[in-house]
Amino acid sequence: MTEIFWAELKEKLQSMPTEKDHPFRYATLGTVGLETMPRLRTIVIREVSKDLTLTFYTDKRSKKIMHIKENNRVSLLFYDHKNLLQLKVEGIANIVSDEALLREYWKNIHPKSQKDYTTRSAPGSDISNPDNVEYLQEGNHFCMVRVVPYKIEYLKLKRPNHLRISFSREEGDWYGEFLVP
Repeated sequence: MTEIFWAELKEKLQSMPTEKDHPFRYATLGTVGLETMPRLRTIVIREVSKDLTLTFYTDKRSKKIMHIKENNRVSLLFYDHKNLLQLKVEGIANIVSDEALLREYWKNIHPKSQKDYTTRSAPGSDISNPDNVEYLQEGNHFCMVRVVPYKIEYLKLKRPNHLRISFSREEGDWYGEFLVP
C-alpha cells in the first residue's frame, strides 16, 4: 500500500529541478563534522537522477565540504507548505572530483551565477564591507556534491490522520513501512 506514496514522492523529487517554483527546489542540508555540532544550511537541488541521487553545487572551500570530508552521512529536509508535505532524506554525500565532468557542468551555469564560485576569499570569511568582495579573473572554486539516499521519510499533515511512511533502500530496492505520525 505504500507504493502509491512512493510514486508521488519520486515524481515530486524528479520534477523538482525542471520546475523553477517547485517547493522542493530548496532544501535544508544537515552535516556533522568532527566538532560534532550539527550544521544546517539551505541549498538548491540542481539534479535528481532516476535512482533519486540528488545533486547540488557549492564552493569547494565551504564548511559543508569540510564536514562531508569528515563525515559524509548527511540529511536533507524538504517542505511543501501548500500541500503540508515534508520529506526527510538521509544519505551518503559524494564530492564530485571528475574535472572533465565539473568543466562540463560549469559551462551550463549562467555567467551571473558563476560569479558565486569565484570569490578570492572562502565563503564565511570576514570582510570589512560587503561591497568590497574580490573575485578571481580566471579559475573558480566550483564543486558538485551528489547525495545517494538510503532512507526517505514521508510525512503528510492531513485530517483526520497524518500520514508518515519510512522508505529504506536495501540492495537497490526501496521498501516502505507506515509509522505513527
